[in-house]
Formats: sequence, C-alpha cells, structure tokens
Amino acid sequence: MIIYNVTVNIENDVREEWLQWMKEKHIPDVMGTGYFLESKICKVLVDEEQGTTYSIQYTCENMSKLEEYQREDSPRLQKEHGDKYAEKFVAFRTLLEIV
Repeated sequence: MIIYNVTVNIENDVREEWLQWMKEKHIPDVMGTGYFLESKICKVLVDEEQGTTYSIQYTCENMSKLEEYQREDSPRLQKEHGDKYAEKFVAFRTLLEIV
C-alpha cells in the first residue's frame, strides 16, 4: 500500500474557505477518480510563522495505480487547486509505503 501525502501550507485569511472546499469538493473529486481506497486530512500541529499546514493523505493499492492517477487526473486537479488559491498556498508531495 502507498500513501500519497500532500502537505499544504495555506494562508490564514482563506484557511476556513479552503478547508471547506477541500472537504466538499477537492478531496471528493480526487476520491472520485477511483484510484484511492481512503483519504484523510490532518492539521499539522506546529507553530507557524504564517499560515496553517495540513497533510492530506490518500491511500492507494500500489504504485502503478498511483502513477496512472498522476498521469491521468492529477494535472487537472492540481491546476484547479492552483487556480482557485493562487499565491495563497505552498504545497509539496511525499510518497510513503506502508510496511
């Protein structure tokens, strides 16, 4: 099993709107692609100089399904997020293997 982890630091002035959009729109859209078995969103418990950091984790059966998602759907979904919250966030992605 693979965890596709997306860490996002979002500016506080749009944090509540972003969190609602993530829960109601973006995460359901990602899950709707059919590549992931489950998802969760977690607040990272650190003191930030600015913004709030979240970890969004998607569990995938194997690397080939994740690679297919990254080819077929990820560019469109990342663009939608980037267009909606341009200049209001920074993000990075990490792959984890459940052992």
